Amino acid sequence: MKKALEGCYVTIPTPFRDTPEMEVDEAALRAYVRFLVDAGLTADYATFLAGGAAGDFSTMTFDERIRVAEVVVEEVGGAAPVAMGAQTTSTLELVRLAKAAEALGATFIQVSCPFYFAHTEADFEDYVRAAAEAAPGVGLIIYNTFWTSQNLSFGMIERLSEIPNIVGLKWATPRTDAMEFEDVTSNFSDRFTIIDNNLLFPVSAMPALGARAFEVHHCNFWPEWGIKLVDEVRAGNYAEIARMLVEEGMPFYKLWVDIERTYTSGDGYLDKLCMELIGLPSSRCRPPTRDVRNRYRDRCHAMMKAIGVPRLIEK
Repeated sequence: MKKALEGCYVTIPTPFRDTPEMEVDEAALRAYVRFLVDAGLTADYATFLAGGAAGDFSTMTFDERIRVAEVVVEEVGGAAPVAMGAQTTSTLELVRLAKAAEALGATFIQVSCPFYFAHTEADFEDYVRAAAEAAPGVGLIIYNTFWTSQNLSFGMIERLSEIPNIVGLKWATPRTDAMEFEDVTSNFSDRFTIIDNNLLFPVSAMPALGARAFEVHHCNFWPEWGIKLVDEVRAGNYAEIARMLVEEGMPFYKLWVDIERTYTSGDGYLDKLCMELIGLPSSRCRPPTRDVRNRYRDRCHAMMKAIGVPRLIEK
């Protein structure tokens, strides 16, 4: 079973038309994907996630999720591997998503513990095994979404390692003195591709931990940033990676957290605003996430200018 490739793990936002129904804007989605591929985010540097959290999966129908993945796979055209978001509260729907991903040519699906109910690890193990058996030709990337559901233990990761077509861990943990992030990463990086979702890139990329992929929102509006990140990881320039995160990454995440705490919740809304400000098609996220564009456009533009984002449209 092919492992997730090294590099940036890029969640593509799903654009919507400005109508009451907010239909998926396929032309804008294709423009997004072409921008990323043309900028150099190909198999050497990236894996694309279609219909993840920043892709509004939670507000889309089953058919919309499949169609979004189809469009991304078509537009990527084999230039990079594509994962399809397969988060759901239903094992039966997960099986359908896994089979659909295999049929449309996705390389991976991203799976996390079902939300709403406090499922046990044993529940999740059965859930994952059902997907793995339903689509043996698709690699599973396990996403530890501890903030919405079960936090996966070291023992659970050991059990999941027995399932051959689980190929990656999109890994984040609560920060405690037990060092759960480092424990799993250091012990399982030979078995799985570790995708750092904790923004610990300068540390997780070191050989002792061995992460080989990194969740990078910047790629949606600044793909060169992600390419440089990967090049620095491969060169072992951990001090430069730390500088990039502090000076160019942190301002984006600080604005995101401020919006999340004081105005609206969701994912992908800041990515979309940044994309608008470099001239890409834009949209709001579907409600209940509120439209951030008018309220935060000036602050976002100032943040992007301060960190040196190229192609930024002058005010």
